Amino acid sequence: MKVVVTGSAGKVGKAAVAAVAAAGHEVRAVDVAPPVFERPDPGDPEYVQADLTDAGDAYAVTRDAEAVVHAAALPEPTHNPPHVVFRNNLMGVFNMVEAAVRLGVGRFVNISSETVPGFFFPERGFLPDYVPMDEDHPIRPQDPYATAKHFGEQIMDAAVRRSDIRCISIRPSWVQHEGNYERNLGPQVRDASELSPNFWSYIDVYDLADAIVLAVACDLPGHEVFYIASPDNVGNRDFEEVVREYYGDKVEIKKPLSRRDASGISIEKARRMLGYDPQRTWSDYLDENGKLKPGVQGLFSGL
Repeated sequence: MKVVVTGSAGKVGKAAVAAVAAAGHEVRAVDVAPPVFERPDPGDPEYVQADLTDAGDAYAVTRDAEAVVHAAALPEPTHNPPHVVFRNNLMGVFNMVEAAVRLGVGRFVNISSETVPGFFFPERGFLPDYVPMDEDHPIRPQDPYATAKHFGEQIMDAAVRRSDIRCISIRPSWVQHEGNYERNLGPQVRDASELSPNFWSYIDVYDLADAIVLAVACDLPGHEVFYIASPDNVGNRDFEEVVREYYGDKVEIKKPLSRRDASGISIEKARRMLGYDPQRTWSDYLDENGKLKPGVQGLFSGL
């Protein structure tokens, strides 16, 4: 298929471009980064610079596409003014969906976020109702990032009501690669008391890219939402034990757990409906001290 991948210069988009191309699809990569006016390397995808908050740009990059992977977004709410985060992320997905519907695109893969339930960047903090979290968890966002991502999923719902497009929203956990595993997860490997709102969950960027390829190719009707995470937790600790140690009885533990060292996010729906089968784990990259193992290579080596 001809697949448009937006946000192609970001960590999710970069891995998605590589994986979608490796699966045999023709890729049009799209981002706000300026193009390089040199001869492309062999196998480089078509690249188009575009500001997707502009509807004209969105229509231009979506022409003749059969599928869209929308990964373009400001990645969290703390490094830009709130109105900039909300406007950029909401109008980007709205314009791309509008273009896809009007131009007859068959499949739309929306990269949403694990933050949608709302307890990642709240002004008035709260905990999830239960863990591992799944797609049925109540949604109560406060911040502009999670709110825009939630609205993005509702835009998918509206799209399938008014057209024959099929949509999948992927909610990735904290995305890791060889360039940031040690910085982000190393402290948690060494010390479980380094808490995170996702309860020690994460996703390897290459497993996420594999899930995106599955979403592009699948024929599920309507709009489905999937959490995508690694099945284990950082440190491979007994999940029930560490939740009770650091959160007491403030959070319900939903049983049965899929494994002793379960993630804080359930991926059972993605396994069942999408055929998602993650192959990588933090310990492929980090040793028991949370340090990067020698010789680890990939798209993000040296970052």
